[in-house]
Amino acid sequence: MKVAQVSTRFPPGPGGVERHVAEISTRLGARGYSVEVYTSELYREFPWERLPPSVPREESRPFGRVHRLRVTSLPGPLHYPFLHGLPKALARDRPDLVHVHTYGTHQVALARRYGRRTGTPFVLTAHFHPIWSIEGGWLRHRIRGFYDRHLAGSIVRAAARIIVQTHEEERLLRVLGIELPPVRIIPPGYSPLPAPPTPGAFRTRYSIPGPYLLFVGRLASNKGLLPLLEAFAPLARKHPEATLVLVGADGGMRPAVETRGAALGLGAQLRLLGHVDDDGLLADAYRDARLTVLPSEYEAFGLVLLESLAQGTPVVASRVGGIPEFIEDGRVGLLCPPGEVPALAEAIARLWEDESLARRLGTYGREQVVPRYTWDRVVDGLEQVYREVGPG
Repeated sequence: MKVAQVSTRFPPGPGGVERHVAEISTRLGARGYSVEVYTSELYREFPWERLPPSVPREESRPFGRVHRLRVTSLPGPLHYPFLHGLPKALARDRPDLVHVHTYGTHQVALARRYGRRTGTPFVLTAHFHPIWSIEGGWLRHRIRGFYDRHLAGSIVRAAARIIVQTHEEERLLRVLGIELPPVRIIPPGYSPLPAPPTPGAFRTRYSIPGPYLLFVGRLASNKGLLPLLEAFAPLARKHPEATLVLVGADGGMRPAVETRGAALGLGAQLRLLGHVDDDGLLADAYRDARLTVLPSEYEAFGLVLLESLAQGTPVVASRVGGIPEFIEDGRVGLLCPPGEVPALAEAIARLWEDESLARRLGTYGREQVVPRYTWDRVVDGLEQVYREVGPG
């Protein structure tokens, strides 16, 4: 079977959806599928940045080919990427099934149009985020609301199947009141990070002198970074050896984080390292941290929590989205309401000061939780969907 995977971005562009598409494409290819990936020439969207010329726009892979199409977008808060040439590329390559990623994107509408014209079924993996959790401000939220009310229904119900990662994601889609095709819940996989080069390599590389609390993710408005600074401040005063380390590319929040950190008097106890592209160093960052914190307003899943647990490091996270479906409060990590600084501060201090509890949670997560989330299980679920809707 020839399967088209369609997503806005693809590695080397960073991100969870990007890794997801790469992982399933590789494993589908290993199982005998011919996979064509159609994506854009973007490295990231916020801020808008194209891939360098050194990254080929057409590339052969063991599973098939990657086609990086020309992309444009509406300006400013109207941001909406258009993949130019996608219908022509699909007509040229004639896949048996189109698997399109991310609710509300241009490529979902194109997949429906292509299916209507050719009879080719499409499935949608939603990677859904509710309105209040997306970036772009009030105007972008209003535009998304218009899409949800007036456009999404006819597009989404044309899919042969819709795939979500958690029960909460399905619930949020149903709250929209649109008619959904049959829904399949397929949790994501975990991509093991390579072994750290040497113990302490991360600390040495970035000159971090003492114990630290770790955040990994884009510095974006929906990640709860300012409440995190507020929650860290009491710990920083009580434990002057403590450092809050933020790892991730700037998604527009770095100036606000630096300003608030200075106002709180955090000084050198706050470190913003940017994106760490060495996965071995990132593994060492997780392993050497006292704990990992993800205080987001919303997360469809929260794969960085699995990355931390895989290194035996406990987590503190918001009780939002899909996180409670795999982070059991008090057994795998500590959960708190998003944006509630006192609760977040209490959870951070509890794990920082109770090393026995921290070890117990981290060990349980590494041994009992992480092994449940493999990409082979994801592809097992996808194959079942493909058999149901694809050609006989």
